[in-house]
Amino acid sequence: MSDTSITCPKCGGKFALTEAVTHRIREELEADFQKRLAERQQALDARELALEKERAGLERQRAEATEQLKAAMEHERAKWTAEAAQRAEDKFRLELKDLHERLELETRKHQATEQAELELRRKARELEEARRNADLDLARKLDEERQKISAEAAQRAAEAERLNLAQKDKIISDLQQQIASLKQKAEQGSMQLQGETLELTLESDLRAAFPFDEITEVKKGQRGADCLQTVRTNQGFVCGTILWEAKRARNWSNDWPEKLKADQREAAADLAVVVTTCPPEGLRGIGLHDGVWVSELPFALGLAAALRHGLIATAAQRVQQSNRADKAQAVYDHVCSIAFRQHIEAIVEGFLGLQTQLEAEKRAFAKQWKEREAQLTKAISHAAMLYGGIQGIAGREALPEMQALALPSAEPPPST
Repeated sequence: MSDTSITCPKCGGKFALTEAVTHRIREELEADFQKRLAERQQALDARELALEKERAGLERQRAEATEQLKAAMEHERAKWTAEAAQRAEDKFRLELKDLHERLELETRKHQATEQAELELRRKARELEEARRNADLDLARKLDEERQKISAEAAQRAAEAERLNLAQKDKIISDLQQQIASLKQKAEQGSMQLQGETLELTLESDLRAAFPFDEITEVKKGQRGADCLQTVRTNQGFVCGTILWEAKRARNWSNDWPEKLKADQREAAADLAVVVTTCPPEGLRGIGLHDGVWVSELPFALGLAAALRHGLIATAAQRVQQSNRADKAQAVYDHVCSIAFRQHIEAIVEGFLGLQTQLEAEKRAFAKQWKEREAQLTKAISHAAMLYGGIQGIAGREALPEMQALALPSAEPPPST
């Protein structure tokens, strides 16, 4: 401490610091420090008091702010609650509306489904009824077809019988008039008579089937076919001509189509037909052969009807289009068209099918008739034996003779 010196701030001189001075300075410094410490403590206390007051004010402010915040939050909560309730109500309303719409849609779908089911059930009933009606119609048509086939079979048999009777009548008539000449030319005359019979039958059938048409016979000795059919409507309008040639022979001749086409050109006929009992090989019923139509007699009227239909249709078309320059070409195109040929082929196929069915039914009926005939013969024989045995035991006085089982006699049975 003796070495301690201090420097004067004014003069800058140094002087030694003794213990006393140091103690006094220390006391002054300590007093000053205590004073400053007291002042600072006082300031701190004042500051703390101010802080307490400020804290109390802040607490009040915080409480007020809290109250205001609570009030604001309550207000906002109420507002939010109202808005949420409104939104929930709107959402519920929308969901309820959507639910109603979905319910209506489902209801409509259910009604549509029920309607569709009712419609399906109605259609099922209609289909079932239609099926029953179709079965009934089919059965009726089958009965009609059977009756028609039977009638056609009877008609064909009658035609064949009529043809044979006409042929016989013609032969008898000509034999009575020219018996000597027919003896010299028996075979030639027979063939000629058969051809004339076929010609007369064909002409008669055409006149009966088509009363409005004009059937012109080509006289014997004149060049040409056998007859010319002028097709007319019921109003008398001429639609075309068909040249007919009847051939009744054992074998087909390839010269017939060429001769008939020459006759067709000479007669200016629209169509030419050969009706024969001996069609060319491979042709059954109706067909087109070497440019002319060939038909067997049972199918002649069907072919005539089809050809007439084509000529009438062509004539109607020609009348409607009378300003066309190629009228003859139109007729020729129609008659030679595929559609016309297909119509004729369909008719032929129908006739052939009917003929096949007729032959099958003939065979079936012949078998049934033969079986019934055998059964009837057997039953009558046993009935006669039984009656004869009883008559032999009882005697003719007790059991008189039965006329149906007795032998035929020249004398009529006595009247009772």
